[in-house]
Amino acid sequence: MATTSSFYEVLGLPMSASGHEIKAAYRRLARTCHPDVVSMNQKEMSATEFIKIHAAYSTLSDPDKRASYDRDLFRNSRPFGSSSMRSATMAAASGYTSRNWETDQCW
Repeated sequence: MATTSSFYEVLGLPMSASGHEIKAAYRRLARTCHPDVVSMNQKEMSATEFIKIHAAYSTLSDPDKRASYDRDLFRNSRPFGSSSMRSATMAAASGYTSRNWETDQCW
């Protein structure tokens, strides 16, 4: 599992997964990756993987945490610079090219 993967990718689920699907995916992965289940030579790797799986499950199974995570995921998935490019275009169109502390404080 990649370190930059989303919680949905960790559990192998689409973003539209229901709570039941999230729980089923967690249980399926826990049965194969839990450190108590794997052989001795794989315990360290499975412990790290299980921590990722548990973090994904604990976030996605709580509706409030999931909503917050989805907002952050969506915010980070937008192309870099799209909002700054939009604000620069708006400033140029309105005639203001840069902000000035004095004018910001006076209005």
